[in-house]
Amino acid sequence: MAAADVASRLRRQLEAPRFEPAQYVKQLSQQSDGDRDLQEHRHKIQSLADETAQNLKKNVYKNYRQFIETAREISYLESEMYQLSHILTEQKGIMDGLTQMLLAADKEQQQHQGLRQLQPPLGSGGGASSSSVTSSSTSSSEAFLILPREAEEHKQRTLTTLLEKVEGCQDILQTPGRYLVYNGDLLECDAESAAQVQRVHTFLMNDCLLVASWLPSRRGAVRYRYDALYPLDSFAVVNVKDNGPMRDMFKILMFPDTRVFQAENAKVKKEWLEILDQTKKNKVLTERLEVEKEEAKARLLLAEEEKQQRPLSPKTNPFEEEPDPAMELVDLSLEWIQELPEDLDVCIAQRDFEGAVDLLDKLSEYLSGAAGQPGVRQLRSRVDQRVRRLTDVLVYELSPGRSLRGGPRATRRAVSQLIRLGQSTKACELFLKNRAAAVQTAIRQLRIEGATLLYIHKLCNIFFTGLLDTAKEFEMDFAGDSGCYSAFVVWSRSATRLFVDAFSKQVFDSKESLSTTAECVEVAKEHCSKLSEIGLDLTFTLQALLVKDIKAALHSYKGIIMEATKHRNSEEMWRKMNLMTPEALAKLKEEMKASGITNFDQYTGDDCWVNLSYTIVAFTKQLMAFLEEGLKLYFPELHMVLLESLREIILVAVQHVDYSLRCEQDPEKKIFIRENVSFLYETVLPVVERRFEEGVGTPAKQLQELRNGSRIIRVNPESTNSFV
Repeated sequence: MAAADVASRLRRQLEAPRFEPAQYVKQLSQQSDGDRDLQEHRHKIQSLADETAQNLKKNVYKNYRQFIETAREISYLESEMYQLSHILTEQKGIMDGLTQMLLAADKEQQQHQGLRQLQPPLGSGGGASSSSVTSSSTSSSEAFLILPREAEEHKQRTLTTLLEKVEGCQDILQTPGRYLVYNGDLLECDAESAAQVQRVHTFLMNDCLLVASWLPSRRGAVRYRYDALYPLDSFAVVNVKDNGPMRDMFKILMFPDTRVFQAENAKVKKEWLEILDQTKKNKVLTERLEVEKEEAKARLLLAEEEKQQRPLSPKTNPFEEEPDPAMELVDLSLEWIQELPEDLDVCIAQRDFEGAVDLLDKLSEYLSGAAGQPGVRQLRSRVDQRVRRLTDVLVYELSPGRSLRGGPRATRRAVSQLIRLGQSTKACELFLKNRAAAVQTAIRQLRIEGATLLYIHKLCNIFFTGLLDTAKEFEMDFAGDSGCYSAFVVWSRSATRLFVDAFSKQVFDSKESLSTTAECVEVAKEHCSKLSEIGLDLTFTLQALLVKDIKAALHSYKGIIMEATKHRNSEEMWRKMNLMTPEALAKLKEEMKASGITNFDQYTGDDCWVNLSYTIVAFTKQLMAFLEEGLKLYFPELHMVLLESLREIILVAVQHVDYSLRCEQDPEKKIFIRENVSFLYETVLPVVERRFEEGVGTPAKQLQELRNGSRIIRVNPESTNSFV
């Protein structure tokens, strides 16, 4: 908390509008006690600069993502505006057509009334009328609207007249209810080269499309030959964009064939496309209405039969009220309800998941009180099929096989829609599986650098940053479902296990030095502590996974120090150290001071001499280095391991000086050995005990007992062995 306050105060000071760097450095130099304070302050400023750079990078990435999303929304709006413009143009054309048809009908009606008033009824009048209709209906392109029965009969007569000019299509007229909607001349082109193949005449009927090839050599009544007949639900119409000579074309797709037709001009092409689309929709709507009529009739018949078979029985409860069927009935013939299954298919195909779920919510709200109404069950069964397909698509979006780029935010869309569909558990499971695959992929793709510490910095940054982002996204997506948080904690532990596997493989398996190992573990602890910002503490999990490897590293390095100490002890001559240069002496003093031995100056002599043996000085440096690295690695499970390792290392040196003091015969060397013993017992060991207590928080009783007990030395005079 204090460190955070200091960092916040430093940030405000540096962000002040009238901040002067030179004056700030001058004041800082005057207030500091020495080089160490300046180094610490420099480290704080550097940390603040790194944090600022990281925040700037995050803001740039955030703005970039927002720019992409804005561009995508603009694209959506542009397509919607285009569709709206197309719909308005279509509606305008329909209104104009209706106006012209009404005007023509009024005019024709007035003419007929005038003729009736002027002429008596003749038997040949009907024939003249039909011939006029025939002559007016054989134009290259004609549009017909769905009119009353007289108009439908008129269109059937027109279809008969036109088909008399087509060879081989006598069976077409045998289908009841079939009438002509539109017809005209087109050029058929090759689907690959766009070269003209033949001239055709196409007849669009209310349930099929007839293609007839043109016979230029014939003279007389027959001008076309039957080529193909396609039901409306067996083909799809695709617009072909104009490209050079390929203009005014559209495709008819029938699996596995494709036919390309070219209209006379853009206006005729547009009419073909619009009328084909409208006719296909009318056919679907007509079939749906017929099916619903049949279902309604069947339900009515079934209800009548049940009513006749059910005996009348008096009410068992005289106070029971009959349910009011009017309160539960809802109108299922609304256009949006009839088109809802197809709208769901369109939303799923266009990946408009939000729109699909909005439609489902709207339907559920509308049918909330009509569960037993006839027709609701059939509607729900049709909708449930789309719900299952939508769920499958959302599940596929969250599958680990999909692209893992974009971070946790890329899954928000699919997760939120699954939650809205009532699939919170599945959404949680798939989200965590997706993020586990992302973590594993990121760790696997991380390049193994030559420097272990650099690799660990990158590994920790990738893993813990990803874990933090995943936790924030999880909290945002599943804020209303507290039951999923336990699953996230379990997932975090398994993800940490993946991290520790990669960490141990690079740090412990490669037999790095203890100092490098300690720095790597310290980096991992530091990154892990940042998760406490969101209330997630994985420190214990991290320590439990690392304890085995750290114990092995401490034991290994302890053995190295003990072997090195024994080797130096075997070559001990008990002579003073001569460092040869003042620089070397100053460097040794600085090392001892950094280790906590502040009174080392009293053991230095004139020039470059040190009144200690090389063995004791080297042992002191290794012991203090082992202690510092061990404290960096420390956590409660390693308390006894570190303490026993220190005790065994110190015991080697204590036994050596004990043995040398008892066996040495030269008085001058005995005095020199006693100076080394004094340095070891009165300077080094107290510093070790104090530093251990500062780092751990509890006194090192075993080390105190070792130092106090070693004051009394018992030696067998007949032996050269000593015992402490």
